[in-house]
Amino acid sequence: MIHIYCGDGKGKTTASIGLAVRCGGYGKKVLFMQFLKGSYTGELEVLGKCENIKVMRCDKNYGFFRSMSDSDKENIVKCHNENLQYALDNMNEFDMIVLDEIFASYNYDLVDKASVRNIVENYGGELVMTGRNPDEWFCEKADYISEIKKIKHPYDKGIVAREGIEY
Repeated sequence: MIHIYCGDGKGKTTASIGLAVRCGGYGKKVLFMQFLKGSYTGELEVLGKCENIKVMRCDKNYGFFRSMSDSDKENIVKCHNENLQYALDNMNEFDMIVLDEIFASYNYDLVDKASVRNIVENYGGELVMTGRNPDEWFCEKADYISEIKKIKHPYDKGIVAREGIEY
């Protein structure tokens, strides 16, 4: 089935990690692929210790889309597409594939859209996708859609992301 965690609230990645850990805990193989994320986060420590979970992401943090140079955009597209090709070539080896922050990557043309659609159309396991503003096409394909809505967030008061909570 296809799962979507979307919205402007905190917790989309957290929810997908919980689902990946649950699946991996039952001995199932999980591919956890992150887009637009390259800096260290605490969940990498835990996910890295789970033998059934393979994590893939870019090795460099390119920052927010609006601050990326043209060179950064070229490099992140190359990294994202190489990772997507791995998913396409190996998707039958995994019981679950998580595409974390795929919607922003898709909407900003930082991934090959045909490759993403190919995974959605042809993958036979549990597919989990996260991010803001999923294209309507994804919503039509989804079996689960959970919208996480921001009501209040410390960032609104100028409090920056905190280690162990937001990253």
